[in-house]
Amino acid sequence: MVRLVFTAILLVLLTACGSIGLLPTSQLVQKAIALQLSQTQQQLNQQLDLDFQGFEIKRLSITQEKPLTIENLPAFRVRGTYDSIVKLPKRQLTQAQQPFDIYLQIQQEGKTWRLLLPDKGSKEAQPIWRSYLIE
Repeated sequence: MVRLVFTAILLVLLTACGSIGLLPTSQLVQKAIALQLSQTQQQLNQQLDLDFQGFEIKRLSITQEKPLTIENLPAFRVRGTYDSIVKLPKRQLTQAQQPFDIYLQIQQEGKTWRLLLPDKGSKEAQPIWRSYLIE
């Protein structure tokens, strides 16, 4: 009887651990894309002296969430498309079906997520990752 109760408790715990809900949500992916876009816009503002007023992300569609491990922590490679509206001083540009391919990593405590970007200047076999907190 004790064995049966112990086995049942163990099965419940294992099932709970396997479905903790560590998958990135659409809202999290949207925030990560916004973070990546804002960094790109800052670089363009500096290099081209453009005056971006902001942007909106609409119609996010996630087509793939692939689990992997990056630097010994669980991560996901998330792919899909989104529509964006880029706001300029005198007009708005709408871009439909923009593809995205981002890496998201949950931190050890399981409360925060980070956007991971491979360092393009790295010539090593294993990429060096830059990490940005998603708020």
